[in-house]
Amino acid sequence: MSTRTGSFPIGFRRGWGVWQKETQTLARWATSQGFEALDLITITAQDAAILRAEGLRLGSVDLLDMGKITSSDTAVRKDVASRNLAYIKEATALGAKVFFTIIAGDASRKRAENYAIAVEAFGPIAAAAAQAGAKIAIEGWPGGAGVPNLCCNPETYRSFIKDVNPASIAINYDPSHLIRMGIDPIRFLNEFAPHIQHVHGKDTEILAEAVYELGLYQESAFGKGHGYGAHAWRYAIPGHGMMRWTEALRILQVHQYAGVVSIELEDENFNGTEAGEKAGLIHALEFLRSA
Repeated sequence: MSTRTGSFPIGFRRGWGVWQKETQTLARWATSQGFEALDLITITAQDAAILRAEGLRLGSVDLLDMGKITSSDTAVRKDVASRNLAYIKEATALGAKVFFTIIAGDASRKRAENYAIAVEAFGPIAAAAAQAGAKIAIEGWPGGAGVPNLCCNPETYRSFIKDVNPASIAINYDPSHLIRMGIDPIRFLNEFAPHIQHVHGKDTEILAEAVYELGLYQESAFGKGHGYGAHAWRYAIPGHGMMRWTEALRILQVHQYAGVVSIELEDENFNGTEAGEKAGLIHALEFLRSA
């Protein structure tokens, strides 16, 4: 199934539940429900053959050890970079065109220092992707408590694309993170649409009463926060949050986006059981096909 606006193929990101571990079983379930694409964490020749046989498009694969690419340890950075250079070559031969990653930060360093290390660390990886005709799609996850990730806001996205490699550094558009941070996801899309190579179908619900009681960034002294969220916000499936999906899909259509919309299931109302996760993916699929 595809989205009503833009006719973008709808897929989902492989999760960590036991029922998703076997690729053949997962791919058959995806096809049976009408999904057209699947994001894998890593890809093997067997995985690629299974997706082809099921008629599924490969959405993205992850860079290896993405959290260590910007490690404070120079030897670790060198090792991770070397393995990713080889992996990009292997994975693109199997059909991978989009490599998913985050830009991890170190709380012990200033943000400018984290940025300089990230530019240096991603230089050869981005060059390898460009040579292979692939893109590195950076997700703007800002991190949890004390995790100062980069490329989660316009300031660092804008600079990182320019400073590293505009030919291969791209964006994984996930509006849930922008909403969580108070960044207008539609304005962001209007600025960065030409750089978007992958889209996550994920939303954020802002909990107005909790915002009044606590603000967006303070924890409660007495209550428990939400799963896949905090006290005043939580990640949700598309249609259960604040995102204006039809408007976003229209903008992507205007900019001739050629990728997929991949549901990333992180929603306390659905995660945790096989039945719940399948229901969450199906609900999200039905919403996006009508958006």
